Amino acid sequence: MPYAESDGIRIYYETFGAEDDPLLVLISGGGAQLLSWDERFIALLTDAGVRIVRFDNRDTGFSQRFGGPTDIDGGYGLSDMAEDVLRVLDDLEVSAAHLAGHSMGGMMAQMLAIEHPERVRSLGLLSTIPGRSSRYVLHGERPELLRPPHRLTREQAVAFAEAAVAASPLHRYDPQVAWHRARAGEAYDRGYAPEGYARQWAALRRAPERLERLRGLSLPTLVLHGREDDVLHWHAAVDMAEAIAGSELQVQPDMGHLIPHELWPELARALVRTVRRADDAA
Repeated sequence: MPYAESDGIRIYYETFGAEDDPLLVLISGGGAQLLSWDERFIALLTDAGVRIVRFDNRDTGFSQRFGGPTDIDGGYGLSDMAEDVLRVLDDLEVSAAHLAGHSMGGMMAQMLAIEHPERVRSLGLLSTIPGRSSRYVLHGERPELLRPPHRLTREQAVAFAEAAVAASPLHRYDPQVAWHRARAGEAYDRGYAPEGYARQWAALRRAPERLERLRGLSLPTLVLHGREDDVLHWHAAVDMAEAIAGSELQVQPDMGHLIPHELWPELARALVRTVRRADDAA
């Protein structure tokens, strides 16, 4: 199995597509494994001539854990998580890549572009925010993540995922319950560690504000958000698109925090368009 290893940290990753195509790194959200990037969606990108990397963020899946079942703070920050992307790029001997991140993954992408702009060619910021302003954050303080989590059986974890999808605003979109059930079971089997999400949450709680620093970026960027997102407000997408000159902004009606399967083709086209904009400007 491919691991990027440096500074005593191991990050599991997978690649798809031709080695000579431009590389796009897909970064998962909080608590999510690389499974959140479905291979059917990835195929839309590779078929368009984009090489893909997906990886397990630290404290998820096959990647390194930063504590045990009762540890809710791994002692790392958002910058440390962003630098895990560099570990993967270094292992692949790639000097710079395109990034697309969902939710927490979008925050990681922002940090990498701010702190290591020479390593980032374009950005896809999906259902994400540039800071912890009450203007953006709709989910409250999440007190359940400030204590060791109650551990679930596999059956309970699958049922929890199903209930969470059912509660999400999808309106005209198919909730894809069977897909979410299957992914929850697969994620449980790959590495069930709910305390890892609490440790990621601790990193997010002390993450720096980024909006003003985003104004210093100059690179092709796609900003996409759901108008019905009840986790992170779409105002964040407008603010980020205004901050990064030349951004493409999409605020999707009837979309919640998750990206519906029906929008995968449109999202793939937008990401490919962003990659091409960067390559054409190089």
